[in-house]
Amino acid sequence: MKKDFVIRGQTASGQTDTLNFSGHKKGYAYKITEFDLYGSTSLGGTDVEASGSITAAKTAEDPINPNFENQGLIATSHVKFPSSASRGAIKLSVVNDTFMITQDLLLKVFDTGGNPVNWQCRFESVKMSGPQEAVANYKQYLISDV
Repeated sequence: MKKDFVIRGQTASGQTDTLNFSGHKKGYAYKITEFDLYGSTSLGGTDVEASGSITAAKTAEDPINPNFENQGLIATSHVKFPSSASRGAIKLSVVNDTFMITQDLLLKVFDTGGNPVNWQCRFESVKMSGPQEAVANYKQYLISDV
C-alpha cells in the first residue's frame, strides 16, 4: 500500500537541516514527490527569492548553484515572489521521484534577504522486498560515502 506523508519546517537561510529516515519502518523505502519553498518574512511587502536543495549525500548541495551531476542531489526548488502584484510569482522545482530513500537527507536553503525559509516536502512510502531494500540502502550508502 502506498501512502503519502508530508514533512515541513522552517530553516534559517544558509543553514542545513536533516530529514530523518534512518530507522523508519522495515521493508519500506520512500520517494520524494514534491519540494516547495515559501517565504517567511514581510510577505507582500518585499521581494522574496529563495532556493533549496535536498541531498542524499555526505554534504548538502549548494542551493544557489546546484550541480545536477551530483548523484546525491534528489530535489531542488527556487521561488520568487515579487512585492509588486503586477509581476507574477515564479516557482520551479526539480524532483527525482525515482530515487529510493532509505537513509537521512540533508536540506539546505538560502534566502536573498537572509530570512528563514519555510519548506514542505511530500513523500510516498514504497513497500520493498528484502533484496530490493538492501540494494536501495546500499546505493544510498555509496552516494553518501563519497
